Amino acid sequence: MTALSHRFDFVFLFDVTNGNPNGDPDAGNLPRLDPETNQGLVTDVCLKRKIRNYAELAKGGETGYAIYVREGAILNEQHRKAYLTQRPDDKKAATDKKLSPQSDDEMNRLRQFMCDNFFDVRTFGAVMSTGINCGQVRGPVQLSFARSVESIVPLEISITRMAATNEAEKKKNEDASGDDQRTENRTMGRKYIVPYGLYRAHGFVSAKLSERTGFGDADIAFLWDALKNMFEHDRSAARGEMAARKLVAFEHSSALGNAPAHELFERVVIDRVSAGDTYPIGDKRLDNASPARRFGDYRVTIDHENLPDGVTIRELF
Repeated sequence: MTALSHRFDFVFLFDVTNGNPNGDPDAGNLPRLDPETNQGLVTDVCLKRKIRNYAELAKGGETGYAIYVREGAILNEQHRKAYLTQRPDDKKAATDKKLSPQSDDEMNRLRQFMCDNFFDVRTFGAVMSTGINCGQVRGPVQLSFARSVESIVPLEISITRMAATNEAEKKKNEDASGDDQRTENRTMGRKYIVPYGLYRAHGFVSAKLSERTGFGDADIAFLWDALKNMFEHDRSAARGEMAARKLVAFEHSSALGNAPAHELFERVVIDRVSAGDTYPIGDKRLDNASPARRFGDYRVTIDHENLPDGVTIRELF
């Protein structure tokens, strides 16, 4: 597999309507927030999980696109697969709970096996020194936390369930309800939603690190596809409506890059659309003082002027 020959940096925009894009288990599953600004947060781990899930759906069974960190997987057993290719006649490789490479050369071969066969190892890297030791891989693709463009106000919504979990719960509910048949077996619950939030994440693709893992042109094309489509296959009542809105990639002509990433990111500006701006008949705009409730309440502008030499802007969607 031919590795990338040039660097990429990218801006990814996505939004959520009446859903919880990334709940915090330490805060009762409240949507993650920056407490100083009330801007919403979505972790890089959450975004990588969705990319992995999409890869399983779109590339399941294809050589080179197995997923290392997947639900229910035992990571050491994933490592064992690499050892069995290197030591096919060694019975200990099939049974021992601890295995270590016998030389630097074998370690390199073990790591290469993991990179060649597991898309997420090749892409994001992995720490694989957990008992059955396949070393560590530093991945060429890294994502930042996503942050909402404006502050969000999570809503706590009360919900009810009309069935009891067990007989004891049913009897307790009946005793509490008395003659009110409307509350029989009714259990109260809560869920959190963000009415609307537009989130922005930054990503980085290192050509130099891709040389070590084999992350190539086909992989980055699939990464763009995953970012575009991953929410389409991640629907749930908890997450409401989530959609990938825009992906802007800055392609460098060299492996080391031709400009600092932060300067390129500043070229992507998100503003509120004002009520006086031109819009289709019947399409009512909110003024800037009102909370945004859809992607159309924002304007995304990209500065193409005076680009650094060797940098090209690609609006992928």
